[in-house]
This record gives sequence, structure tokens and C-alpha cells, in this order.
Amino acid sequence: MRPSDTSAQQLDLVFAETVARRIWPVHLLVEQLRERVEAEWVDVWVEGEVSNLRAAPSGHLYFTLKDADAQLPVVLFRRQALLLRFRPAEGTHVLVRGRVSIYAQRGQLQLVGETVEALGTGALQLAFEQLREKLKAEGLFDAARKQPLPPYPRRVAIVTSPSGAVIRDFLQIVERRHSRLQVLVYPVTVQGDGAPEEIERALADLNQVEGIDLVVLARGGGSLEDLAAFNSERVARGIAASRLPVVSAIGHETDFTIADFVADLRAPTPSAAAELVTSALYDVEERLTEQWNRLGRAVRYHLLRFNRQLDALAAEGVQWKVTSQMHRSAQRLDDLGTRMDLAASRRLRRTERDVEALARAVLRHDPRQRLAALQMRLASCRDQLHLTQQRRLQASRMAHGSLDSRLHGLSPLAVLSRGYAIVEGANGAIVRSTQQLTAGEELTTRLQDGTFSSRVESIQSQDAPTQRKTRQRKK
Repeated sequence: MRPSDTSAQQLDLVFAETVARRIWPVHLLVEQLRERVEAEWVDVWVEGEVSNLRAAPSGHLYFTLKDADAQLPVVLFRRQALLLRFRPAEGTHVLVRGRVSIYAQRGQLQLVGETVEALGTGALQLAFEQLREKLKAEGLFDAARKQPLPPYPRRVAIVTSPSGAVIRDFLQIVERRHSRLQVLVYPVTVQGDGAPEEIERALADLNQVEGIDLVVLARGGGSLEDLAAFNSERVARGIAASRLPVVSAIGHETDFTIADFVADLRAPTPSAAAELVTSALYDVEERLTEQWNRLGRAVRYHLLRFNRQLDALAAEGVQWKVTSQMHRSAQRLDDLGTRMDLAASRRLRRTERDVEALARAVLRHDPRQRLAALQMRLASCRDQLHLTQQRRLQASRMAHGSLDSRLHGLSPLAVLSRGYAIVEGANGAIVRSTQQLTAGEELTTRLQDGTFSSRVESIQSQDAPTQRKTRQRKK
């Protein structure tokens, strides 16, 4: 091959390579790479250690996930960050789920996170510890803000699942220990994503109900995941905002939740909560029973002693002593009966006065009385308005009649009805003097009931008594 042919082939290759070469703008190349990466790595789980954690004012979380050999930037946008059960911290060993992408402005590979789980201690336990420290710093666990339980409650509300064994055990213990206690059951879901919202709403609703003395939050035992609703910030703040005392009875004796720390009293179990609620009255009933038994034993002892004394007495004195004792007992009984009647009457009169005072107070605020007063006032205003309208209408009629009479008196037609006439010349002008007339002129005369035409034959003025004749033509 000749050297000239070789040079020609090389030139052709260079030209072909130049024509086939594609030049990429940076943003197009990065965009193509980002689309391919996101299409390939849609859903991945990445394990590593958190470092360079930064929370932006927008609510987004930025940190680096690293191990011994590499690192990967991670971003959690605000919506995903709000849904985290715990806040990642520096050095936390976590598992991040998300999709791989490229941040075009820096040309940087990053992981767009969807959720974060803690490894080692567990996400729920870490979230529990973080929320506990947060609420403790705010003072929600302080003993100074906790309310004492009423010693003798009459109406108790329990927030729990209506189908579990918890409510059955609670009601059985209340029935056995304090059957007169009223129990209001507010059914809620105690497990799942919607449980914290339901429990918070239940606490808010019960605080609006009159007559409730305290609220019991109850749930059976379970794992940390099962008790997650009672470890939520919503439930904790709902308990702290309650004006009613709250007793937490969640899980077993070894289970502790955030609700236990915020509540006014923690019961080891729901059954123990029922016993705590009824303890005061139950203790009173136990003491009364004990006193009754002691009184019975004392009475039996004294009867036995009296029987022995009676046996020792002479037969002739026994009847008199017994009769005298019976008389004294009867008199004492009458005295006690009279005092009891007086006390009952005073109590009844005082109660009647209280009831009358309450009735008067209710009547003062009775909307029916106010409505009746407003109706009477409305009726009075309606009568006054009607009377004012009648008076104004009568005055208008009188004024109209007066104006009508004056107008009729000033009307030319009224003058004509008295025998007068109006004479108009040929030009339509009213003739007021003989000086305006000329012989032979056509005149129009208006009477009350019509007009007629006439011609001037003669003119007679007061200064010239000469008679002139006027020939008239009826019109």
C-alpha cells in the first residue's frame, strides 16, 4: 500500500470519529445518570452510623451514613422526619430505608430516606427514652403538678377497649367492693396507629362531662410495640392537660409507659386500679364491719354478765329491777326517738331550703321566663307601633282633608259652580276688562258644565253706559 493511501484512510477515520462524537452538557449527563440510578435503586435498606447530623429550619434532616470503608449522604424531608418514632443522634447505629438519587447541584450521590430504624437498643426503646427525657425536662413528671384522687368517688370513667378482659375484671372488682360506684366506659382502640388520637380525644371529651370524679386509662399487658400508644407524646400531653385526676393502669406490674410517669397515680394492673379507686370506701366498710362485730361481742358479754347477776338476785327483786330497767330503757328510747325526729326535721327543713334556693336560681336563669318576658315586650312594642301607625294615619287623613278643602276652595271650577264664568278671547287670553274687547270678536265662555262661543255686538263699560248687543252662539 502506498503512503498516500494510508494517510487518506487515517483522515477518514478521524473525520468519522469527529462526526460520531457526542458532547454532553453537565446537567444533561447528571440528569441521565440520576434517572438511571433512581430506576435501578428504588427501594434499598442501608445500615451504618449517623454522623454530621443537621436539622434544617425547613424541617428536613441531613446526615451522613458511614461505616469503616465508605460514607453516603442521607436526606429525610420534613414529612418523613415528622413520622419518625425517634430522633437520630450522632453515633447512632441505624437502618435507613429509601431510594438512591443524585443531587444535581453538587453532582453528589445521596440516599433519600423514607424511614429510620435504630439498631441495638431498638427504635421504640430509643424513642421512649428520648420522649421521657423531653417531657421530664418540661416538668410533666413533677409531683407538684399531680392531683390527689378523691377519697370517695361517685362516678369513674375508664378509657379502654370494650371487648378485652380488662374491663370485665375492673367491673367485677368494683361490683364486689363498691357496688354503688358508677362506671362510665369510653371505648377506644388501645393499639395501632390511630390509638393515640382516640385516647387523646377521649380524655378531652371526658373533661367536658359534669359529674366525673376521675379517669382511669387501662390496658392489658403486651410488648413494647403493643404499648406504643401509651408511649406517645399526644397521650402524655392529653393526660397533663386533664383537669380530672388520671390513673394509669397499663400492662403488668413490670411494664412502665410514658403515661405512667405523667398520670396522677400509677396502678400496677387494671385490677389494682379498681382496688385503689374503691379503697377508701372499702376500708370504711371493713372498719364498720369490724366495729359491728366488736359491738356484738360486747353486747353478748354484757348480756351474759347480766344473766349471771339476775341469777344471783333474789326472786322477789328480780321482777322490780327488770321492770325498772325496762322503763328506763323505754324512756331512753323515747328520748332518742324524739331527738332523732327533731334532727331529721331540721335536716329536712335545711334540705328543703336548699332545694328552694336552687329552684329559684334555676328559675332566674330559666330561658322560658326570659322568652316570655321578651314575647310580652314584643307584643307591647307591636301594640305601640300599631297605635302610632293609626294615629299618624288619622293625622294624615285630617291633613289631607284640610288640604283638599283648601284646594277645592281655590279651584276655578269651584268659582264657576257659584254662577261665575270665565271668558277667553280669540287668542286664548282671559278677558278681565271691556278694554280688551273689540266689536265682532269671537269669545269663548266657560261655565261649570261646559263652554259656548259668542260674538261681540256691542261693548258697554262703566264709564260709557251705552248699550251694546252681543249675539251668542251656543257651543
